[in-house]
Amino acid sequence: MADLSILAIPSPAAAPYFGWDLVRDVQELFRYAFMQHAFEAGTVVALTAGVIGYFVVLRGLSFAAHGLSHIGFAGAAGAVLLGLQPIVGLLAFTMSAGAVMGALGQRLRGRDVTIGLVMAWSLGLGLLFTALYKGSASRAIGILFGQVFGITGQEVAVTSAAGVLTLLALVLAYRPLLFTTLDEQVAEAKGVPVRGLSIAFMVILAVAVSEAVQVVGVLLIFALIVAPAAIAERVTARPIHGIMVSAVLAVLFTWAGLTVAYYVPYPVGFFITTIAFGSYVVARLLTYLAARRTARPRGWREAQVRHSP
Repeated sequence: MADLSILAIPSPAAAPYFGWDLVRDVQELFRYAFMQHAFEAGTVVALTAGVIGYFVVLRGLSFAAHGLSHIGFAGAAGAVLLGLQPIVGLLAFTMSAGAVMGALGQRLRGRDVTIGLVMAWSLGLGLLFTALYKGSASRAIGILFGQVFGITGQEVAVTSAAGVLTLLALVLAYRPLLFTTLDEQVAEAKGVPVRGLSIAFMVILAVAVSEAVQVVGVLLIFALIVAPAAIAERVTARPIHGIMVSAVLAVLFTWAGLTVAYYVPYPVGFFITTIAFGSYVVARLLTYLAARRTARPRGWREAQVRHSP
């Protein structure tokens, strides 16, 4: 039964109902406890990922965030090997790595090769821990690709508490964090503790990554942390509006993925990432068309001026 929950395959004994009656469809969707837990945890994780993802994109740390997820896999696999909960190793490794990345500050943006090598080594280390583990491989698969349909009520409570703390920390640090993100040199000249704020942000990001792993897994983390924020950045230039758009999109992607995965026997991570990727492609296409539409009249008017007597 655990393997079925990880693969997002509902029990064949009760085929899910789907019709044009919206009320009955919603009742069907929340008929089982595992779906209720999935939506509860998924919503918290999506809100957190959407909010912090906006700062990740704005600060140019998308690759670093992806690196944290791979480092977390090694920690989670090591915790399973030691008989601990995966979240313990996940948090330990990601928070430690996040603190180091935060201490690098602006220099982190030029360390793509180093981060890439650490990512590869972390995956190899996680693979070693998985090979040494004598139990079921389903836990390792859940870490890599997410296991939101296997989340218990207790795990939902832990995820909710972590999500609330993460969002609260971001609210408290919002103004100085935005200041350092937009102009780090001026912020440092004004007395803002840039280095300490960078470390704090990366540690908060590590917690958010650890939460999101439960929904989309280590390998698909970009879907919730980067894609909604990248779309929001194209929609609006105002930070507060961008954060709201990013959070709403992350929640919608998660809800849509969970809903489709309930009726279609394929992994929920695939649907979330596909919807997120498709939405980003559409957003880029629309902004490109809008830019061309505004550029044409301007060029036409300039040509008219040049050729006017």
